Amino acid sequence: MKNKKLFVIKSIHTLIWLFYNVVIFYLFYAVIVDKIDKWVWICIGLVVAEGIVLLVFKWFCPLTLIARKYSDSIKDNFDIFLPNWLAKYTKVIYTSIFGLAILILIYRIFTSQS
Repeated sequence: MKNKKLFVIKSIHTLIWLFYNVVIFYLFYAVIVDKIDKWVWICIGLVVAEGIVLLVFKWFCPLTLIARKYSDSIKDNFDIFLPNWLAKYTKVIYTSIFGLAILILIYRIFTSQS
């Protein structure tokens, strides 16, 4: 039963991770091609909301905290179907991509007003 619950949590966590990949990469694509639309702002809102959740849970995903009840593993990917190195560095990688997208967005906003 413990393994089944952990599998469900890992599956949900992986689906959420995939969803946020779409969100962040759409944002990145949109600012590169200068397609600033409502979806850009929705993407930013979603990422900020995720950041607030992580902040509230002391930089842990709530699903990680739930999964901890079903595993004693010390691996970074015990709660998600990702390679261990990617699970370990996901926050750094995606925060960097998001930050770069925001910088490009700011550039686009200020250069379009000139």
